[in-house]
Amino acid sequence: MSITTLADKINDANAKGRTALIPFLPGGYPNKESFWKEILELDANGADIIEIGMPFSDPVADGPVVEAASMKCLADGVNLKWIIEGLAKVRSQINAGIVLMGYYNPVLQYGLEKFAKDANGAGINGLIIADLPYEEGLEFRDLLAANEVALVPLVGLNTEPERMKLYADGGNGFCYFVSVLGTTGDRDSLPEEIKVGLKHAKDIFDIPVALGFGLKHPSQLEQLEGLVDAAVFGSALIRHIDDGKSCAEFMKVWT
Repeated sequence: MSITTLADKINDANAKGRTALIPFLPGGYPNKESFWKEILELDANGADIIEIGMPFSDPVADGPVVEAASMKCLADGVNLKWIIEGLAKVRSQINAGIVLMGYYNPVLQYGLEKFAKDANGAGINGLIIADLPYEEGLEFRDLLAANEVALVPLVGLNTEPERMKLYADGGNGFCYFVSVLGTTGDRDSLPEEIKVGLKHAKDIFDIPVALGFGLKHPSQLEQLEGLVDAAVFGSALIRHIDDGKSCAEFMKVWT
């Protein structure tokens, strides 16, 4: 495992002439029995990196679809320990990079040093924390890096270039660019100002730039050619599964 694994996965996809694909599923969704089967299916059908959500009771960045899915997982008894222990058992079968995404509280409760060590042991390549500001995350970023786990920088439409430069200095994995000023959830269109923000990110970061929040179809990326190295999609995938359809079928649209 290497701190550059996530960037390497995206760069490899780009070298083949395509945008890297990063599907998101909350840990334990649609249920604990089939969750790892869904992850293996995403991996076998074109996922370059897979984001696993860490269900949390106060998901301030999640839209209604992801929030409802996360609440169901919590009700089913899913927690961070269950995700890490389960991943450790199947990681050798997964070729994609693995990122956990969520909020700081569950990680803090787990124990920062224990999390960094266990994440490395389970083959987790990166972590996205939606509510951890740059200034409060530096020490944890270094702790994760010492365990070959990247703390992925999260920026958005309201992140000024000067602040992006702070995140870029020592940033690992990829830059996660949030497409909207709002919560997760697929949209029919993306805001026009996104091109300016993405161009700033591409100019400032020396790691790949991934676009998330709002994506439901690859056609949305046509207007952003050259500005997006990887696409993240969650709500559309969750709805697809809720309709009784397979992850393989969903990924066909993107590959």
